[in-house]
Amino acid sequence: MKKIFTLSSLAILSLVLFTGCYKERNVTFNEDYWLSKERGEVVYSDSYCDYFVVETNNGYSVLRSFDGYKPYEGSFVYGDFSYSGTHDVYNRSSGRVFTSTVTDYWLTYYEAQDAVDYYCPYITGRATSSTSEFRIKKK
Repeated sequence: MKKIFTLSSLAILSLVLFTGCYKERNVTFNEDYWLSKERGEVVYSDSYCDYFVVETNNGYSVLRSFDGYKPYEGSFVYGDFSYSGTHDVYNRSSGRVFTSTVTDYWLTYYEAQDAVDYYCPYITGRATSSTSEFRIKKK
């Protein structure tokens, strides 16, 4: 009887002790890391389409919103836009990191428009990028 009481009290004590302990996650945000990545400006973003277009030094990249968040036109974003795949992207304009998929990269202006038209066809009476041009940077 003593063994059962001793073992059960030790089990309850260790259960209470270990459930009260937790590891605090103190993850710091390193903006210098993101600023070392490729920089781009969002030149097309539509609320009806999951895709948006980023203009980089290498041309235009078409990205698909992965988690529902899309940056606004004119936002400056940092990330890996020169190869396909799912990547994290830093929107410096809003200070948010989000996930998106690069579907096409190193496109010309017209190739990027055609890609958006392909991925987001005519939607219930609304035209996509072929009738509304991308935002052009003022030089």
